[in-house]
Amino acid sequence: MKPHAEIAEVWPRDGRVRLVGHIHGHPAEGQWRLLLTRRSHAEQRLDYPAQVKGDRFEGELPVADLAAATDTAEAEAEIRTGALAGVGAGVEEWDIHLTDGEVELRAGRRLDDIHGKKKIMVFPEQRVRGIGVRPYYTVKDNLSLECRTGAST
Repeated sequence: MKPHAEIAEVWPRDGRVRLVGHIHGHPAEGQWRLLLTRRSHAEQRLDYPAQVKGDRFEGELPVADLAAATDTAEAEAEIRTGALAGVGAGVEEWDIHLTDGEVELRAGRRLDDIHGKKKIMVFPEQRVRGIGVRPYYTVKDNLSLECRTGAST
């Protein structure tokens, strides 16, 4: 199994998404950060400190930062395409990694023998400035964030 950031707990509440887990298959020395990469534009990244003790990590992602980045992305897309604001619901996805500056470990949950988490583990959405932010597991059991404009899902 490839080295990764094994997620043990996901706590989406109070304007944050708190993640707790273990570094699997890679030495845990050094300074680590949670890194969010916008899937549609990999050059757009957000990063936050992660506390590491032994191989255990913990960190928080402010929902308002994701909402602001998604809001900005939507406005730029509307300018490029001439689209009208508020028509339909846009979705931006952000992939989560744990990084020490040398390596990026994909966040996911693979050591529990539960496959198909995307349909099983559903997390609540938090809304900020009309944008809903929700963690979710991908079809490969990686953890990502969905930012949805428009009506609540």
